[in-house]
Order: sequence, then structure tokens, then C-alpha cells
Amino acid sequence: MRLVHFTDLAHRCRESGYGFAEFQRQDIVVDLRWPADVIEQWIYEHAGNASFLRDYENVDLAQVGWQVEALPVETFMTMQTGRSDRNVIEEFAVDPDHWISVRNQGKHLGVGLAWEVHGTWKRWPIVIDQTLLHPASSGVQLVEGRTRVGILRGRQRQGKLVANRHLAWVGRQRG
Repeated sequence: MRLVHFTDLAHRCRESGYGFAEFQRQDIVVDLRWPADVIEQWIYEHAGNASFLRDYENVDLAQVGWQVEALPVETFMTMQTGRSDRNVIEEFAVDPDHWISVRNQGKHLGVGLAWEVHGTWKRWPIVIDQTLLHPASSGVQLVEGRTRVGILRGRQRQGKLVANRHLAWVGRQRG
């Protein structure tokens, strides 16, 4: 099962007005057995994103299992994202205060407070084990949460409050 298999369904659910609630009830989505937050952030929001389709086209989504892990800040300071958006994290890191300030309504309510009080994000980003992309690789790669990781990097460089460890959804080969 590949990301491209969800493109039309995600588009239809967004256009119909039924949205994510309808999307996550579809058999093809249920069969993944993924956490709803991962489904929403990666598949629902990005199934039609050309960059994501290129970068993750060979990942068999049915073989990915998810868990929440606390990763050290150092991991996020060097973590890469897909080739298509390689420099985007650093673009967000240039002005983290701006990216926090524009996230102040709806689902983003409380983002600034989370950074000021806890030194971390409000919503866990999506990370995958690089062996899912290239079996001989090691480490993890950021799939979704590039703005969040950019904010983290920028704040760390500015000497602002940044937690030592950050929660993330980490996808690894199912055992």
C-alpha cells in the first residue's frame, strides 16, 4: 500500500465537506492500523502533495508500525526531511518567532505557550526510520513537522527555552 493509493480518497473527503472523520473510516485507511494523528498529518494532509509522493513513493505503508518516542534535541538539530523539501527546515529556523506567532488560532491555539512553558511543540511530528526508505541506511527522517523542527532549531540557536527531549511519532518496520 503506497501513499498514492490515498490521493483520490483524501481529495474526495476534503472536497465533500466530510473531511478527516470520513477519511479515517474508509476500509483502506482502517487496514493500516495507524494512530489517527499520524493518518491525519501524513496521509490525509499530504496524499496529494507531489513532494511527498516522490519522496515516499516506495514506502509500503502497510509495513509501518508507530510508537511515540522521546528523541533528544540533538537528533532534531541534524535530522533531514525528504529530498524534495531538503532545505525547508532551515528556512523555518531563520525566524522561529514569526512561525510561532502565525500559529495562534484553531488547532494551533496554544503553540506559543507550549514553546514558552515547555520548550517543545504541541503536536508530535512524524518521523520514520530511514531503513524504510533505504535498507542500508540508519537514523530517522522527518516526514511531517518541518515547521515545528525549524522552530526548535531556531530557538535552540537563539538560546531560548528548548527541552532536552521531544515526543514524536516514530514509524518503523512492523515486526
